Amino acid sequence: MLRTPIHADPLAAALARKAAHDARGSISDSAIASGDGWWVQDIVCTCGPRDHEAEELTATSSLALLLSGSFVVRDQYGTSLLSEGSYLLVNAGHCFACSHRHGEGDRCLSFRFAPELFAHIAHDAGAKPAFAHNRLPPVRDLSGLTARARQGMANPDIMEEVAVELAGSALGLAGRARRGPSPTQHHNRLTRVLRYMAAHSAAPHKLTGLASMACMSPYHFLRTFRAVTGVTPHQWLLRARLRDAAERLANTKTPVTDVALDVGFDDLSNFTRSFRAEFGASPRGYRLAA
Repeated sequence: MLRTPIHADPLAAALARKAAHDARGSISDSAIASGDGWWVQDIVCTCGPRDHEAEELTATSSLALLLSGSFVVRDQYGTSLLSEGSYLLVNAGHCFACSHRHGEGDRCLSFRFAPELFAHIAHDAGAKPAFAHNRLPPVRDLSGLTARARQGMANPDIMEEVAVELAGSALGLAGRARRGPSPTQHHNRLTRVLRYMAAHSAAPHKLTGLASMACMSPYHFLRTFRAVTGVTPHQWLLRARLRDAAERLANTKTPVTDVALDVGFDDLSNFTRSFRAEFGASPRGYRLAA
């Protein structure tokens, strides 16, 4: 089943315009919310394999939620492949470079912080005022905030609370996380699989089928997938489905049973149990709160 977003997809539209005009890749951004020392932007990038990566140096610390697509980031912490639901972490005053050598385009929700505010948030969160890695995977600790961030795109009034809480949580998680180097030689194969999983997240997927798509044995694929993304294929798919479910519950009146079926669950009790474990509320309770 091909995934169908409930809102228009700016990335798909931008990539279609690029193809129609045979244009080079570009980056556009639109402001969503801002305040004293913080900014939130919706960033759409149409760069692809034929576009060169360029090093960037920013005066602000930032974290960016990858809404769709994928890209590779390279900085002092190494090289990482980011996919939907993960976060790019950037420290103020540090150089980094993003590239799309294995796939075209991405869309991010970017949260930027002035150094003074970022230092205050880190102090209050009991963390060092800098990220210790360049990415965070789609882990359960961030699922609720990720869902609220996506809701904030249509309701900017909640973005200040989301931005501050998200920065504190990300600083804590990035400080605790420990991981080995990402096997960059497999980024091309994993990108193909991750983009397919994102586009067909509601469909059933077997480990053997995904491994075959990556031209790997199931055992090697499982180890490589986790090393690259930070989660297992099952966890990645489960969170993709639950993110879609949370968005549908918050923005539509579709019955809970239909939402569960639409995002890929074939059992309502399993959906309810998984949703409560991820977001701390039942689907109906979450809808009422949203």
